[in-house]
Amino acid sequence: MTSMGFEILLCGRLAGTVHWEECHSSLGFTTEQEGASGGLPELVVGSRGDRTRALDTPWAYTTAAEWLDQEEEYTEDQMGAGASAEEKHSRELEKKLKEDAEKDARTVKLLLLGAGESGKSTIVKQMKIIHQDGYSLEECLEFISIIYSNTLQSILAIVRAMNTLNIQYGDSAKQDDARKLLHLSDTIEEGTMPKEMSDIIIRLWKDTGIQACFDRASEYQLNDSAGYYLNDLERLVTPGYVPTEQDVLRSRVKTTGIIETQFGFKDLNFRMFDVGGQRSERKKWIHCFEGVTCIIFIAALSAYDMVLVEDDEVNRMHESLHLFNSICNHRYFATTSIVLFLNKKDVFTEKIKKAHLSICFPDYDGPNTYEDAGNYIKVQFLELNMRRDVKEIYSHMTCATDTENVKFVFDAVTDIIIKENLKDCGLF
Repeated sequence: MTSMGFEILLCGRLAGTVHWEECHSSLGFTTEQEGASGGLPELVVGSRGDRTRALDTPWAYTTAAEWLDQEEEYTEDQMGAGASAEEKHSRELEKKLKEDAEKDARTVKLLLLGAGESGKSTIVKQMKIIHQDGYSLEECLEFISIIYSNTLQSILAIVRAMNTLNIQYGDSAKQDDARKLLHLSDTIEEGTMPKEMSDIIIRLWKDTGIQACFDRASEYQLNDSAGYYLNDLERLVTPGYVPTEQDVLRSRVKTTGIIETQFGFKDLNFRMFDVGGQRSERKKWIHCFEGVTCIIFIAALSAYDMVLVEDDEVNRMHESLHLFNSICNHRYFATTSIVLFLNKKDVFTEKIKKAHLSICFPDYDGPNTYEDAGNYIKVQFLELNMRRDVKEIYSHMTCATDTENVKFVFDAVTDIIIKENLKDCGLF
């Protein structure tokens, strides 16, 4: 059989050029010899012997011979109509591809990285407040159980630390309150705050011994939100209580897995990924690496005198520096923009007045002020960048619970992303 090429049109679309002896293998057609047609095989669609015009076009023919015989009989009108349909489809396809390409070009993939409890999830909440519609009434109400749970866990941590640190209650009667609290915490439904319990917590919080223990919070694990909620517990347990945005921002739930948030800003489509910061969660980061536009690394300034939840022998600031070193110098991120958020500056401002930075950095002998100590910490991070000559790391002092501060900083981050993109295109 002579090898012959021809074009097959499927439903008006150009499928390509094939050879007859390849049809049955590449397209699933069977072939039969047709003596009268000079040895050209028939095009049989479907099951054996089902000779039908399955191709719904004016050019579909049962046999190759029929196709060849009729080829020259196509009128200009037929060809024009077919070409017009084909051109229309091509234009539509081209438009769709262009739209997809433009959307991809405007998509920014942000990866939030950092050690546990550095404030990553709070930044994500701020994106919802700033760039989405914020939290609805129903969503705010869902945080009540989390807030009550955070408050209870905080006072329990302080009560237990009273024994560990051997601190005496200012009023001996408060020791009975502490015992009642421990008992109630084992019996109530999680996330609830019965009046008996809230009354006990309010009394305990006023005790001078409890306050002394609270001041030594760096010696045990205590949520940053502890003072915020405990100082305002009477409001939190008022009938009809609805959490404010600040209440929501201060709430703490350990992030497990990966949380994606999408929003638009400055004609860009952002996809922000928040991943768990504890060591056990970091192994889940790997599949987020590909195609990352920018990494926002978050480190808590206030962590300089604290140890890890998962390892009480490791200083949190040292862990954060170690993690940052591995991220900023990783081959995956050789060309990725990196922004450093030195977070919890509000907590750091108060803490630095009481605890010297030399706790974390023995070589530091400068003034124990927010400006000097904060700048020293920033330098420790930036000097880890082994490609300083070609790669700049942008840094900002932040307070993730301050919406205006986050709004200002994220605006600057977006400008950095745009600038870096223009630089990559040779336009900057």
